[in-house]
Amino acid sequence: MSATPSASPAASLPSSAAGSPWSPLHNVLFRSLWIATIVSNIGTWMQDVGAGWLMTSLSSSPSLVALVEAADSFPLMLLALPAGALADIVDRRRLLIVIQGYLLVVAGTLGVLTGFEVVTPWVLIGFTFALGVGAALMLPAWAAIIPDLVPADEMPAAVALNSIAINV
Repeated sequence: MSATPSASPAASLPSSAAGSPWSPLHNVLFRSLWIATIVSNIGTWMQDVGAGWLMTSLSSSPSLVALVEAADSFPLMLLALPAGALADIVDRRRLLIVIQGYLLVVAGTLGVLTGFEVVTPWVLIGFTFALGVGAALMLPAWAAIIPDLVPADEMPAAVALNSIAINV
């Protein structure tokens, strides 16, 4: 009996695990990205709620409260196509690292300004827009990196797990 190297990480798993919807989580890189997706989304949702809540304490104008959500959503509409092209052109891993660094700096600065109580409605809208730009640039690369992490036979399960992570 000759030993041949397996073609994919899933090939070494028992057949019941390889066909499992959870099998992509056996891949360390995919599992790390999947957990990061969940944590990142929780942080994003906390920031969305916090920004709206902060705006209600800064201004009683319903228009400014609505403008916070618009500032978060508009970059996605504006940058979806260019961000997808950028994710196809450059190294996705490096792009994600740079964008995560950018988001850390922007969110950290907003947090410090909020802690010192120097945030105005327009500063909040500007930082919310800046965070939306980062998210818009990140999402296509984040989604497109999954085929680089799992073998083709696990792709449907990986996509399903990624959808679960986004909607948890």
